[in-house]
Amino acid sequence: MINIGWIGCGRHARQMLLPQLGRNGLRIAALCDRDGDALQRTAAEYGVTALHDDFRELVATPGLDAVGMAVGPDLHHAATLAAMERGLPVFMEKPPAATAAGARDVAQASERAGAPVVVGFMKRYSTGNRIAKNVLDEGDFGAVLGVTGAYMTAPTYFVGEPDYSGFFLHHCVHYMDLLPWFTGEDFGDMHVRSVSPTPGRLLLHVNFTGPSGTVGNLVMGTVQSRGTPMEEIRIMGDHARLHIDNVINVALYRDPPFKCDDPAATLDPRADTLSWTPNFTAAANEDHKGYSALLADAAAVFRGESQAAPDIHDGVRAMERLERMIAQIDA
Repeated sequence: MINIGWIGCGRHARQMLLPQLGRNGLRIAALCDRDGDALQRTAAEYGVTALHDDFRELVATPGLDAVGMAVGPDLHHAATLAAMERGLPVFMEKPPAATAAGARDVAQASERAGAPVVVGFMKRYSTGNRIAKNVLDEGDFGAVLGVTGAYMTAPTYFVGEPDYSGFFLHHCVHYMDLLPWFTGEDFGDMHVRSVSPTPGRLLLHVNFTGPSGTVGNLVMGTVQSRGTPMEEIRIMGDHARLHIDNVINVALYRDPPFKCDDPAATLDPRADTLSWTPNFTAAANEDHKGYSALLADAAAVFRGESQAAPDIHDGVRAMERLERMIAQIDA
């Protein structure tokens, strides 16, 4: 087991991340939170006795093999730098810092310490996205010509932040990582259009190209209900396209013949549409959002194994893309 010190006992950590640690060989050896009630409640759930209200004390806990955290961008930056000073590998939720410059600080500290930093871009691990990426990597799909994505949320999710900073850092940053991961290249030209009918409500259309000629559009905003499906992705190739809806439904469309005038028509797996949706009635690990798979890769990195977990350099690139987008909104 890997002994991990964990910073942050809020709802997201307790519901999404901490339950995945033990199943992936990570033992919570120490906890840290400034909220005493949340700290004590989480400690009781996991039998942890080494408790702290200061991240500096946590990273100094004897016997730690790694540090994990889900707090906020400023603390992600400061606590990871403190862990790097002790040579401890880190898993951090996104974003890695409040700015791209802060993310670059962390990347430089990671290189100096020789300690990896895994960033929580779990959208790469969502079931539908992983299936789609595997289809692209197999090679039969061909070149990606275009991609469109929509990733929405509601104004209540970021109440009290009329500058949209939380929306940008905690929501938009996901797709600053995900769409380039699908296309295999960075954004090239970018043009942002926005509309804000009232404070707290913002809709963005981000048009972009890639260096190879890929074209795309990304729609994000705070003008939809979180009670409805929030995500859809369309990846376009030559006589092939992939649809990923609600992170769990995947369809691969190819180039089937018309069948209405063919009495011998059948379904051809080489040409007709293939689709998949999960069976939620099965007694299986329902990790369709991707947190367990992400932390499995993080644990593998901590053990010194080679894995494709998103790292701090991915975090730097996502933050740089995000700042490019924000600059156009402000302009």
